[in-house]
Amino acid sequence: MSNVIKISKGLDINLEGVADKVIGNSTLPKTIAIKPTDFHGVIPKLTVKEGDEVKAGDTIFYSKESPEVKFASPVSGEIAEIVRGAKRKILEVRILADADTKYADLSVKSGNAEELKASLCDAGLWAFVKQRPYDVVADPSQTPKAIVVSAFNSEPLSADLDFVLHGREADFQAGIDVLAKLTSGKVHVNVHQARTTSSVFTGVKNAQVNTFGGMHPSGLVGVQINKLDPINKGEVVWTVEAQRVAMIGKFMREGKYDASILVALAGSMVEKPRYYKTVIGASIKSVVENNINTSSEARYISGTVLTGEQVDVEGYLGSYDNTITVIPEGREPQAFGWIAPNFGKLSMSKSYFSWLTPSKKYDLNTSMNGEERAFVVTGQYEQVFPMDILPQYLIKSIITKDIEQMENLGIYEVAPEDFALCEFVCTSKMELQQIVRGGLDMAKAELG
Repeated sequence: MSNVIKISKGLDINLEGVADKVIGNSTLPKTIAIKPTDFHGVIPKLTVKEGDEVKAGDTIFYSKESPEVKFASPVSGEIAEIVRGAKRKILEVRILADADTKYADLSVKSGNAEELKASLCDAGLWAFVKQRPYDVVADPSQTPKAIVVSAFNSEPLSADLDFVLHGREADFQAGIDVLAKLTSGKVHVNVHQARTTSSVFTGVKNAQVNTFGGMHPSGLVGVQINKLDPINKGEVVWTVEAQRVAMIGKFMREGKYDASILVALAGSMVEKPRYYKTVIGASIKSVVENNINTSSEARYISGTVLTGEQVDVEGYLGSYDNTITVIPEGREPQAFGWIAPNFGKLSMSKSYFSWLTPSKKYDLNTSMNGEERAFVVTGQYEQVFPMDILPQYLIKSIITKDIEQMENLGIYEVAPEDFALCEFVCTSKMELQQIVRGGLDMAKAELG
């Protein structure tokens, strides 16, 4: 085990509704949906039409720019509906799931890197390999200088990976063995000094295990890459979420695309926060039904409160998500606003009394407590942003569309999630994650 890399800047947001380490009773959802919008930058080309029968692992669509990159059905069943938006953009491919999942007969070639890439692409598993720069699905024609796997989540109410992957040592190790063949450098498995105890991660072979300490965002791969091996111009690093590493490993061991995952149902609106076994793309309703407090309006989030996507209760789980979060909506204005004592609110400053009770858990709603205002220099971003990058200046360069300055200030290293905490503490109420995504797209178009 290496020395501890201490993250000294950041903020742990303690919220009510952490999922108990209990697996609730669940059944396979009746409908699932694969959302091409989950895979940023991919222009989908459908291989199915409504009424077609598919098996788990069958290709649903492929990337127009990289036809070898395919996206597979997590279940067997019938293509029920292809949902389109403006200009016939494909938003969802909905599938009526069979009661018993049938699996496609997939070819597994475990030889050299090119054969492994072809197998993962054909099985639809390549979609879970993402790359920095640009935070998009990795280009299989490239070779990364390293592959980084974060073995812990530090976001509020996020799934506990120790619990999620308990007993899956063989699958996770097989996935790491595959990743090790895909890079010219190292596979990094990053654990937390206090939060990671599972031998799934601490006992892994064929990878370098690095230990991180400190608060959120220590669990974000962008922060970990920045501390371990920063990305320079022309370099590529791949990242894979830990539960998807185990999926890759199971495919290599058993030759089938098994999209089963454990998701954490969390949040203060959940009556019994716990874990549920489901599949990628599951309907939100199938997980939350009869377990939500109906005394007030709820917001459903696929993912976590900082980086997740707002969905309807009739919506579907995102392809990269391990958490469904349900918190109160905050539509009503507060009497007296910031003048009130606000004992139940969290603040980075000492305007509220939260600084006196650092371990207190909060029941926060979705209210922004204000609207977007002048973008001022406050130094708040720097307090929660541990990367060796100047966040305020990078944001300004993106807003002004200064490509050269963006490049100089580290656009290659960041992803929208890296600015989620900055967005949370931002006095100006700026949509920083959206701004960063626009900057990444701009940089990719000009520089990529």
